[in-house]
Amino acid sequence: MSIASQLKSEVRDILENNILNFWLDKMQDKENGGFYGQMTGEGELVKTADKGGILNARILWSFSAAYRVLRKPEYLDAATRAKEYIIEHFLDMEYGGTYWSVDYKGQPKDTKKQFYAIGFMIYGLSEYARATGDHEALEYAIQLYECIEEHSLDKEYNGYIEACTREWGEIADMRLSELDANFPKSQNTHLHIIEPYTNLYRALKELDTIENAPNEYGLKPYVGQFAPVNISVDPDIVMSLESSLRNLIDIFTDKILNPKTHHLDLFFDMDWTREAGALESYGHDIECSWLLHEAALVLGDEAVLRKVEPIVQMVAKASEKGLNEDGSMIHEANLDTGFVDTDRHWWVQAENVVGWINIYQYFGDDSAMQKALNGWQYIKDNLIDREGGEWWWSRDPQSNINRKDDKAGFWKCPYHNSRMCLEIIERDF
Repeated sequence: MSIASQLKSEVRDILENNILNFWLDKMQDKENGGFYGQMTGEGELVKTADKGGILNARILWSFSAAYRVLRKPEYLDAATRAKEYIIEHFLDMEYGGTYWSVDYKGQPKDTKKQFYAIGFMIYGLSEYARATGDHEALEYAIQLYECIEEHSLDKEYNGYIEACTREWGEIADMRLSELDANFPKSQNTHLHIIEPYTNLYRALKELDTIENAPNEYGLKPYVGQFAPVNISVDPDIVMSLESSLRNLIDIFTDKILNPKTHHLDLFFDMDWTREAGALESYGHDIECSWLLHEAALVLGDEAVLRKVEPIVQMVAKASEKGLNEDGSMIHEANLDTGFVDTDRHWWVQAENVVGWINIYQYFGDDSAMQKALNGWQYIKDNLIDREGGEWWWSRDPQSNINRKDDKAGFWKCPYHNSRMCLEIIERDF
């Protein structure tokens, strides 16, 4: 068996029997609908925990993608459960957009509009449409795309702001979480806007059943494998998304990328002034390297690829600063204060593997494949909970398991790890 075949076999086993089964068996809320909002790191299920929009959108994406690739009916059932719960409880039918959170009974809790979360709703809904050809999911994804473009896009300085009130007014605290600096623009939100925009653009091309003429860039929609005959795509929406993707790629290459260090700067003022200090997030660097590349690949413009691909390799190279000898990657560093978060967070390890697989696949770098294999070995040895299911939040440098943070919760979702598995299964390397 080849190394690639063995890796694909191993990650499929973990995806099905460790990650997805955990969410199917332990996290479905049969009483109040949807999925429970929290399981602690000690394995305690908190049935009355609030339900986060990010968690539910990521559940939707994970099971939709798993169904699209593996075609198991239980994955479709879970994806549909998540989709219907989001439509019924998270969509703000009065003002548009989606709520940040609802309580355990599904009533609106925090009604602010965080564009990072709305982006993940697009990601999940567009993936459900890709997997099923569902018109309703596609329409809601398009509506949320238009919502971000209307309320988040900065018409003066370009880029996307972080948040608004429920009614789309200014909000004082724009932070995504308590760990973030309070700036109007961030690398993290832009990363998770380009990610769903790429997926929605891909879904529109796959699901279009009308042979429209090529656009000015020579791109032509095509019929998707699972598309029902009654779905057609408005070419104006496709053109708008294409324009948004091109703009976002330029924002990353021209604004967010630090030209001196090749790391991604994290926080910005409205005019893109970098005042948050010298911060480096190695997990975001390696994640961005392949998501930015994916956006350019899906866009399909050779000129854009020629611009992006050297940057993809530079950003991945810069992320090596966070690599450890055991194959893991540390979280982040504040070069001004000297603080370094050396814990091995689950999501960073998952993105570490995908990022290096991407470098190996497209640029023929054998050392990148070894980095991916080393990262996967670390995950197998340290992060997978083979008794309770799912992955631990993190381990510290002394290999102590972090049980203080959630096993499942607002931020701990079946997304980074399931996506790592699915990326490996689907890629040809």
